[in-house]
Amino acid sequence: MVESKEPPVKHQIVVEALSHTYRPARGREVLALEEVSLAIAPREFVALLGPSGCGKSTLLYLIGGFLPVERGAIRIEGAPVAGPGPDRGIVFQHFALFPWRTVRANVRYGLEKLALAREEQERRAQAFIELVGLTGFEESYPSQLSGGMKQRAALARTLAVDPKMLLMDEPFGALDAQTRSLMQAELYAIWQRTPKTVLFVTHDVQEAVRLAQRVVVMSARPGKIKATVDIALDRADPHIYRSPAFAEKVDEIWNLVRDEAIKAQ
Repeated sequence: MVESKEPPVKHQIVVEALSHTYRPARGREVLALEEVSLAIAPREFVALLGPSGCGKSTLLYLIGGFLPVERGAIRIEGAPVAGPGPDRGIVFQHFALFPWRTVRANVRYGLEKLALAREEQERRAQAFIELVGLTGFEESYPSQLSGGMKQRAALARTLAVDPKMLLMDEPFGALDAQTRSLMQAELYAIWQRTPKTVLFVTHDVQEAVRLAQRVVVMSARPGKIKATVDIALDRADPHIYRSPAFAEKVDEIWNLVRDEAIKAQ
């Protein structure tokens, strides 16, 4: 008798009819998300794009398990989200490094929580420090690093625990334009080398087109999914920003975003 094998998961992240309301201690309630449905396949790179306040980060935190699901459903590989988990690594805009820890100790932090042997912690920490291009800065403290280097350290710390999914909340938003471009190229190269699913929140149309296989455009608050745009570009092209195909996609998506940005003002 031949042993049956389970079919591969078609969608790793499934969001169904999700709504979320913020209820501050003072002031009126705010409907942040309304009837959002989204499905993301394993190893897909998806960008969430929309005007400020449209609920992009809220959706990311709900998928990450940092906020409770009130209406609708979120499933990760078929199981309802009940809280944060090691399968979902999150990278914030503002680095979130421990200032009293060196780069090596910051990267090792999640590995300590996994209770790995010290030798294995060191080996994995070093491997991911090298992967993000921080060799030689292992004993440096965050205060001694540039913004781009801090974000590389934060990315290494997240990758070191080997999550299946990367949830990234405007991770390059605080960087200067040149460093941002370098980090975009670095992230794309890492994604190609590691089998990760990436959900990337941004408000930058060019960044979304540069990185994602699919761009999900959200409406002004309450956030809904307005459109989904597939992106098929040659990202190995060093002059991708100057290509007509890139410009066409940026124009297409900007036209979708522009009206929502005006509504959000």
